[in-house]
Amino acid sequence: MHLSLAEAETLVVEALGRNRVSPENARSVAVALVAAEAAGQAGHGLRRAPAYAGQAKIGKTDGFAKPQLTRPYPAVLRIDAGNGYAYPALDLAVAELSVVAREQGIALVAINRSHHAGVMGLTVERFADQGLVALMVANAPAAMAPWGGKRPVFGTNPIAFAAPLPDADPIVIDLALSKVARGKVMAARQKGAPIPSDWAFDSEGRPTTNAEEALAGTMIPAGESKGAALALMVEILAAGLTGANYAFESSSLFDDKGPPPALGHTIIAINPAATSAVDTAQRLALLASEITRDPNVRLPGRRGQSSRHLALSEGLIVEDEVIAAIERL
Repeated sequence: MHLSLAEAETLVVEALGRNRVSPENARSVAVALVAAEAAGQAGHGLRRAPAYAGQAKIGKTDGFAKPQLTRPYPAVLRIDAGNGYAYPALDLAVAELSVVAREQGIALVAINRSHHAGVMGLTVERFADQGLVALMVANAPAAMAPWGGKRPVFGTNPIAFAAPLPDADPIVIDLALSKVARGKVMAARQKGAPIPSDWAFDSEGRPTTNAEEALAGTMIPAGESKGAALALMVEILAAGLTGANYAFESSSLFDDKGPPPALGHTIIAINPAATSAVDTAQRLALLASEITRDPNVRLPGRRGQSSRHLALSEGLIVEDEVIAAIERL
């Protein structure tokens, strides 16, 4: 089915509204899911709507939560997402942390009792659009074992980074610390499709092409032991420092079973004007131009940005079964 971005957002807003989600929270979630879909990240897009709605309907996620912000130190904010969706808390973080970063030179926000952080590149890019450099980490329910183990302890624990460029889209780096994002495995399961054998292990630690077995097993870390070590770093920054649940304490984002996931996110925003006496924007532009002198190289983030620009003018093509699942909610 072909939908404009506005039509897709309305579809999600109305579906969530029928499942105990406030209009403002439904709008925040819909904008994020549709933006993910437009960026070509379907595993974080409209396919998430049924799980989101089911969790609100049963009370696992509070669809009426209002994130609460405090400022315990001049350059530090805390946001309690109230066991609601992540996106209203992230919207608040983008609005408030940007002000503090420009004022203090650098600022950090610690978010706890949160939910699925989605495509974090879209969040950090919003800071870069305001001339700031941003780094974000988030933990996720346990899906990845420490290197050499079979029992999931870490989430796929993504890292995202964005830096502004003059007269161009920002540089955006967004990566899960598993070899692929777990949302891709979820999407394969929904389609009944196999996955590549180097994406995940089954519960016995064997490579699998079966998405169901992969979701019951563990994801393979990117870079093997190095990726597992970085996942530990993210777990500390996103949960250990914020008071959120660790991955192994969290419930699934894919079903309505158990208590709220209560995950954590940390964002650091830097004002380039505070870090160097030279023109930072021009220095970053020089680096970008050197990277792209090779015609076979493109800057990180360009694929998703191009996809979003195209979707603004041409809309989205969404699988019929995804539309049907949302309409049934």
